[in-house]
Amino acid sequence: MPWQDNSGNRGGGRGPWGQPPRGGNGGPNNGGGRSGGEPPDLEDLLQASRQRLKRAFPRGGRGNGAGGRGGGGFEINRSTGGLIAAALAVLYVFSCAYQVAPNELAVVTTFGKYTDVTGPGLRWKITPIQSVIKQPALTVLDMSIPARDRRTGGLSQGLMLTGDKNIVDVAFTVQWKIKSDTVPEAGEKLPGVAQFIFNIDEPEELVRTVGEASMREVVGSNTLDFLQTGGRLEVQQQTQDLMQEALDSYNAGIQIESVLLTGTEPPTNEVNEAFRDVQAAEQNQATVIQQARQYTNRVVPEARGEAQRILEDAGAYASRVTAEARGQAQRFDNIYEEYRKAPEVTRQRMYLETVERVLSDMDKIIIEEGAGSGVVPYLPLNEVRRQQGDN
Repeated sequence: MPWQDNSGNRGGGRGPWGQPPRGGNGGPNNGGGRSGGEPPDLEDLLQASRQRLKRAFPRGGRGNGAGGRGGGGFEINRSTGGLIAAALAVLYVFSCAYQVAPNELAVVTTFGKYTDVTGPGLRWKITPIQSVIKQPALTVLDMSIPARDRRTGGLSQGLMLTGDKNIVDVAFTVQWKIKSDTVPEAGEKLPGVAQFIFNIDEPEELVRTVGEASMREVVGSNTLDFLQTGGRLEVQQQTQDLMQEALDSYNAGIQIESVLLTGTEPPTNEVNEAFRDVQAAEQNQATVIQQARQYTNRVVPEARGEAQRILEDAGAYASRVTAEARGQAQRFDNIYEEYRKAPEVTRQRMYLETVERVLSDMDKIIIEEGAGSGVVPYLPLNEVRRQQGDN
């Protein structure tokens, strides 16, 4: 390239960057005052940059040669135009692509109106008529109600009135998330995530307000004893159902996952101690009831077994007596038949058998008067033997 003055001045030889050539003697040049080893000034550097732009974009119109000045603007040639078009196309493609995280859903709008919901992955949109709003719809969020006091760091009081006119300090935790459906439900115009974006402004404040209102309604319809003992699960489920019903009526696009009671304490220590005593008494009552049930389970089967044994003995006795009575009746009938056939013989036989049965165990001997002469005196040997046996 020629060593000439790019600024148009024809005096003294200058280098391609506008600086004078460095001489061997280091003397002053024709411009005066600048030595050969001094660096170029800012004006010379800007002039050299303008010359490079001129070479990259040649001037159109009529010029004055290689170093002349023309009256037209810069002219873009075919190769430069292709590069610019390719660069613009790449930039447009990149502007149309967007990435949705694994825990997100994206709502696509066309001219500001809802169009579609897209899931995780690499997605495309039409720029600039479409825009994308991303929300962490697959993430479950926790909220403590009442909120923590910023000054003390503890929970603020959540005093509520129960159905039996008692005051209780209630604390609970709500787990919620954005509805993850990508198509509108039956009777709805927007899916859950679109409702969350377009219909509500402060979702956390909405969940907090609805949670407090629902819990107050449930607490107000139950007693304090029910809240502190066996009704916790029922209270949690009722609160969750009321919250979901209210949020659905607002078309908030919020799903309540669970409600967990973390505290149901009276507001004063004295009342709290009294209720603890009540709980201890109820536990003792439950223990006594359980022991009574165990005793019942042991005694009742024994009583039923004894009653069954008595019934079986009575049945056996009834069968035996009935059989004996029938036998006696049959015997009487048989004797009566014999008596009808031979009355005198039967009467004599019955008399002798009766006397024999009555006098069989007697130790006395009866002797008639007519048979008294010549009778040997009686020696009661049987009575002597019985007395010896008793000794």
